[in-house]
Amino acid sequence: MIERLPEELRPEKYHSLTDVYDYIAREHGDRDAYYCLGKTLKYAEVDKLATRFAAYLQHETRLQPGDRIAIQLPNLLQFPVVLMGAVKAGLIIVNTNPLYTAHEMVHQFTDSGAKAIVILSAFCDKLQQILPQTEIETVIVTELGDLQSPLKRAFLNFAARYIKKAVPNYHLPASKRLQDCLDNQLEFDDSAGRTRGGNDVAVILYTGGTTGVSKGAMLSHSNLIANMMQLRSRCLLIINDRTEVIGAPLPLYHSYAFLLHCLAMPYAGNLNLLMPNPRDLDSVIGLFRKFRVSGFVGINTLFLALLRNKKFAGVDFSGMKFCGAGGMALSTSVAKEWREVTGCEIFEGYGLTECSPVVSVNFPGEVRYGTVGRLVPETEIKVVNEESEEVPIGEHGEAWIRGPQVMLGYWGVDDVQGRGVTEDGWFKTGDYVELSEDGFVSIVDRKKDMILVSGFNVFPNEIEDWVNQMPGVDESAAIGVPDERTGEAVKLFLVCSEPAPDQDAIIAHCREGLTPYKVPRSIVYVDELPKSIIGKVIRRKLRD
Repeated sequence: MIERLPEELRPEKYHSLTDVYDYIAREHGDRDAYYCLGKTLKYAEVDKLATRFAAYLQHETRLQPGDRIAIQLPNLLQFPVVLMGAVKAGLIIVNTNPLYTAHEMVHQFTDSGAKAIVILSAFCDKLQQILPQTEIETVIVTELGDLQSPLKRAFLNFAARYIKKAVPNYHLPASKRLQDCLDNQLEFDDSAGRTRGGNDVAVILYTGGTTGVSKGAMLSHSNLIANMMQLRSRCLLIINDRTEVIGAPLPLYHSYAFLLHCLAMPYAGNLNLLMPNPRDLDSVIGLFRKFRVSGFVGINTLFLALLRNKKFAGVDFSGMKFCGAGGMALSTSVAKEWREVTGCEIFEGYGLTECSPVVSVNFPGEVRYGTVGRLVPETEIKVVNEESEEVPIGEHGEAWIRGPQVMLGYWGVDDVQGRGVTEDGWFKTGDYVELSEDGFVSIVDRKKDMILVSGFNVFPNEIEDWVNQMPGVDESAAIGVPDERTGEAVKLFLVCSEPAPDQDAIIAHCREGLTPYKVPRSIVYVDELPKSIIGKVIRRKLRD
């Protein structure tokens, strides 16, 4: 039987994300919303800045409702302001990984047809390289310290550019400064943005899908509002409204962090502590000391890194109520040690970008280690064999998911087979699971061939396509191998002609076109790759 959402959490009460953000500003305007680098914005302040940004987009650009705008920012105060402003203007958000290389950026921008971008100055040199290949007309640049106090802003921006050398030289003469866009006194007409909602696309999140080819999952306003309420139904078991302080180390462009910190926690009126660089463990621990953190969502590698940091044990965890894990498998040993140190359980869940993303989650009083919990309300799961026939409870099979959070399909893909969702609404995850009698889901194996590095999906086809472009490389095959620090690391097998490029040259080439976590950690030269009769590489043999 499908669990239903209670009446007060029915998503149908909101037609669009604009309606949700209006509610947040109206109900929680006086509450602290986001903290970053020493500055806190209240929800009323975020709404005011977002409305100014929306007015700028309306009056000073040629953007129309339904056009795509890319956001390429780390976790800074600018992110929610720009996001909410773009939503108010009726635009479709294209969340872009700040770590992307120019090669990766051009694919996402051309595929989505993005016409505008808001980007941190540190990444503008890459944008300059590929801008002529895109349809982007409006470039809005922000500096690290924007939205801080004037003195703090000047210090942070100077330090980033001249001390840390984090801002390479770039030339984008037609670009605008975000600070100038937010200083306008233009009138905002909210009618255009309100024409979009329901099953209209709200956000495009790029993922490898089930094929390994990077595609944009189209999430509608209704998808995201439904998943917000589904997650809220679980959060309410332990998290209160208008009182909590939630750490935000996961990047906001990531589907889970986006849902949690840009929708679910704002809807609850809680404070989000934005962490621009969670690998800086001292700054993360500093936030735990500055605030009485009650919630924290991360991945296995971050939990482990904090546990191994001697300073972390000295933190006061008395206010900690909720810790969530996703993105990669949670180690049972890490979960148990975390509970011993902090006194707080980690609630592991399961989600996919194509499902907005939450599908299932463990919750208080019913945590079962080794599982990803039970389905959130309004969600169905079907476990099937290779012939798409349902298998008995307790047997392994591919998970098919159906619910109001399942995406519309992949951007630009019109055929039924390629859109990723069956005609009757099932999304074929490609993940192999086992379902218990009492409804707990266990992940048996991930999407075929996918590599999971620190919670990030890495698809072999993308690496191989880039490496195969290098002179001297005939063929390549990438697999994931266990890594204590990152969960998995990329191992690359090469078939080369003479003279074969050396490993340093291969790594240098990879760094030019691939995000750092996709760069191979080890390289093996082989005479040939194991293949099937039809010529497909048998990665299982490489793993063996």
